Amino acid sequence: MAAMARAASGAAAPTRGYRFEQIKCPNHPNANLIEDYRAGDVVCGDCGLVVGDRVVDVGSEWRTFSNEKAQGDPSRVGAAENPLLEGHDLSTVIGTLRGDDSLRRLQNRNPSGPDRALMAAFREISNMAERLNLPRSIVERCNALFKQVHQEKHLKGRTNDAIASACLFIACRQDNCPRTFKEICAVSKVSKKEIGRCFKLILRALETTVDPAGAGDFMARFCSNLGLSLKVQRAAVHIAQEANRLDLCPGKVYTSVAAAAIYMASQASDTKKTQKEVGDVVGVADVTIRAAYRSMYPKRVELFPEAASDFPTPPVNLPPI
Repeated sequence: MAAMARAASGAAAPTRGYRFEQIKCPNHPNANLIEDYRAGDVVCGDCGLVVGDRVVDVGSEWRTFSNEKAQGDPSRVGAAENPLLEGHDLSTVIGTLRGDDSLRRLQNRNPSGPDRALMAAFREISNMAERLNLPRSIVERCNALFKQVHQEKHLKGRTNDAIASACLFIACRQDNCPRTFKEICAVSKVSKKEIGRCFKLILRALETTVDPAGAGDFMARFCSNLGLSLKVQRAAVHIAQEANRLDLCPGKVYTSVAAAAIYMASQASDTKKTQKEVGDVVGVADVTIRAAYRSMYPKRVELFPEAASDFPTPPVNLPPI
């Protein structure tokens, strides 16, 4: 049908190793063709000649076959195929019939054995990813990672919620869209310590590694949430990189360095942010930002990029804490 539509619009059909036969009216080669889905015919728009038949409509069939017309589900194709489940989840789903949903509740309570834990974990992963605004590619990567860990039974004794949270943390790192442990913990049902333990166990069991996160990996998102300009963001990235190179904040995690760098860059700009505002977005306490800022303050002139001269407040005049 796609070839027919392209022929009607005059576009050339792609080859890709296949040979498509262009459909046209023998009497009016340049006429527009009309597809009659009800009859399954392709008709010439000028003379009405049927130039093609047995056209298959691949669109959605929005019809209901239940007795409850108002509440019936117009779709009869079931859920999408999921290759991560046994049988690809091509199973029968029982609907509600005349208010009696006992069979449907029984089916939901007793799904197939191997799929029960996977389905619950996949739902939890989707819920966490939705709250973190993560793309579908990360959800699929996380689902595949969870199934691998679940099938090989590497983490016996750990809850599926903790394993799912750790898998989501790893998937974010692998997809170059990192999230902090605090961000994962905020949408999870387990503690940050338990997520960290499962994270280490999964890496050891699967014999894999993830690139360590740096302050620059989170800077764009943090600055965007604070409403800071691209110029301030670039300055904050440069400050964090120079602080790590000069080892000004030994023992500090990357989020603490990122928060102090954002605070320092904002103090030199027109859009100054308080320590509390930065801490609420980054997930760092005010006292941690102050400690990292004090360590960076003596080298503040060296930390800023050369374009810092355009800032309203020169780095040398930044306020101490």
